Amino acid sequence: MNFDAIAPWYRALEWIAFGEQLQRCRVACLGEIAAPRRALIVGEGNGRFLCELLREYPAVEVDCLDASARMLQLARERVEQTSHDYAARVRFIHEDIAVWTPPASRYDLIVTHFVLDCFREPELSLIIKKLADAATKDATWLLADFCIPAGRFARARARVWLTVMYQFFRFTARIPANELIDPTAFMRAEGFTLARQRLFQHGMLRSEMWRNIVILPVRPADMLSASFASAE
Repeated sequence: MNFDAIAPWYRALEWIAFGEQLQRCRVACLGEIAAPRRALIVGEGNGRFLCELLREYPAVEVDCLDASARMLQLARERVEQTSHDYAARVRFIHEDIAVWTPPASRYDLIVTHFVLDCFREPELSLIIKKLADAATKDATWLLADFCIPAGRFARARARVWLTVMYQFFRFTARIPANELIDPTAFMRAEGFTLARQRLFQHGMLRSEMWRNIVILPVRPADMLSASFASAE
């Protein structure tokens, strides 16, 4: 998978197809999260969300991972042109998430915007597990992606759009997937729970905020107190 060939045209392609809806989807939940300390962004693209994250949270340090060297360069240029302070807080990593191994329990913010839809189900399951292992116990996960709407007309329209897009990106960027796989079950299996969802473009785009579930150990004394309380 490599987006180098279409990287210079990606912004124009996005605007032609969806206007500003994809960017609205990326930032929809950004202002609602707890201030992150360390963030991992996977498949950032040309840096539009990255700049918004750095502006919104002046203390965050970001690892920005992308398999496309050209996309990373565009993101770096955008960050440097926006602010030298921003650039000092970002580490750009040219790696494929399918083979890269992140440090365990490091990031309190995981971001996967319009990237999980590039993978087939077996790869998607492994990638989500890998990212969940890299998250802290109180981590937030921001996800923006395509989805299939509930309404009959909107569902048919979305399926046509998705078929065209998958054919285009399989040809131009060699993405492995040929259909949209919902990551919800995999994220729940890794202990994340959906805290917020917003839909755009007649339900074809979704912006979600997930939170890691912290399960505190139950001490024997607590169990005994609970038993007495129930008896009363």
